[in-house]
Parts: sequence; C-alpha cells; structure tokens
Amino acid sequence: LPSIFKAPIRPDVVHFVHSNIAKNHRQAYAVSKEAGHQTSAESWGTGRAVARIPRVRGGGTHRSGQGAYGNMCRSGRMFAPTKTWRKWHRRVKKKKVPTATLR
Repeated sequence: LPSIFKAPIRPDVVHFVHSNIAKNHRQAYAVSKEAGHQTSAESWGTGRAVARIPRVRGGGTHRSGQGAYGNMCRSGRMFAPTKTWRKWHRRVKKKKVPTATLR
C-alpha cells in the first residue's frame, strides 16, 4: 500500500484543498460601469441647508432634487463596485491534492 494511505488525515490540509478547488468553478461577475451614474446631477453647493451630495436636475417629478451618484443614495452607485478582474481562481499544489482526496 502506498504511504499516502498510511499517513494521518490532516483536517487543515483537507479544508484548504477542498475550499480552494471549489473556487475554480466560479464565474466572474460585476456591476455595470455606468450603474448609479445614469442621471444628470449636480451639487447645489453650500448655503442651502442640505447635504452637498449631487442632486437630480429638473422638476415635475418626484426624482428631481433627490440625491444621486453617492453610495449612500437611493439609486446611487455601490461603494467599490465589483470588478471582473478579481482573483476568482486558486492554484493548489499537486502534492497537496492526493493527501486531501485519497481517502
């Protein structure tokens, strides 16, 4: 019998290998680049007793005068928008895989 079968099971190695191999099946996702910036908005500046966040222009609709663009605003962009170039996959050393899977 090969020595790999006689070696004790290492739970830390098993967890490391399985969790990192599972990451290799993921697909990249991201929010749209324009998301949260699809309105024309400009700050009202100081002196109006409102926050200096950009506000939607115009009138005649509930949307006008609402805050825009900021991550704290409704329909604004998210903080640190997700990117497709995140590190999705992980390399696992070939010598580690049998110790975690051959049981």
